[in-house]
Amino acid sequence: MKLPPYEIFPSLVGEKIVLRQIQDSDLQDLIEISYYDAIKAKTKQEAAEMQAKIDNDYLEGNSIHWGIADKLTNKIVGTCGYYRGLDKGAGELGCVLLAQYRGQGLMTPAMQLAIAFGIHTIGLERVWAVTTKQNDKAIQLLTRLHFVKVADLEEDEIELEYRASVKETD
Repeated sequence: MKLPPYEIFPSLVGEKIVLRQIQDSDLQDLIEISYYDAIKAKTKQEAAEMQAKIDNDYLEGNSIHWGIADKLTNKIVGTCGYYRGLDKGAGELGCVLLAQYRGQGLMTPAMQLAIAFGIHTIGLERVWAVTTKQNDKAIQLLTRLHFVKVADLEEDEIELEYRASVKETD
């Protein structure tokens, strides 16, 4: 396994998006989707404090959090990453997209890049996600990405696990 932090923060390039490190200049745009420990930021200062905690988690090898940037404009449209379990060969994958960018085909390729990175670079043996039972869009996304429901959790949540029908190759 090759856990974070990395010598150079990994940028992952897709056809329409780039997964890249979040910069201070991105924070104003991310306030509405900035969360840490299920608490939502209300101000740019709170978003900056949350990002500092996320950056520290990365430096401690516990997570990797990318901004999803539009390849043409470099503007951050969402975030995704692994947030826990890396030291055990597993990673909880999470994602969020700014409302105005939903339905434009950006999250599927972002998650595909993150899944491939988790399996091939970090060396994860298990990738999973948690969402509420009512979050139909997230469930559809995860199902499209070959996740299957593995557990009902408390607080009306479900756990899904990545199960590629055919192992990906490098």
